[in-house]
Amino acid sequence: MKNTFFVAIAMIVIGAAVLGYEQYTYTTTEQVLKIGPITATAEKTHTVALPAILGWLLVGGGICVFVFGSMSKKD
Repeated sequence: MKNTFFVAIAMIVIGAAVLGYEQYTYTTTEQVLKIGPITATAEKTHTVALPAILGWLLVGGGICVFVFGSMSKKD
């Protein structure tokens, strides 16, 4: 019961975070040029879009796990 409760809560929290942050960006450093001991690097910004349906599926799945987990409680 406790494991399903924690999984359900985690799914709901992650789903809410996905709904709150529709996209996230991160920066990588890439080597652009290397001539002998001299190197040139560039920072590139990457954006990853998160679909809203993913957040709703996680929230709905977390609610289902919570409800069905509490219904199948073993005494």
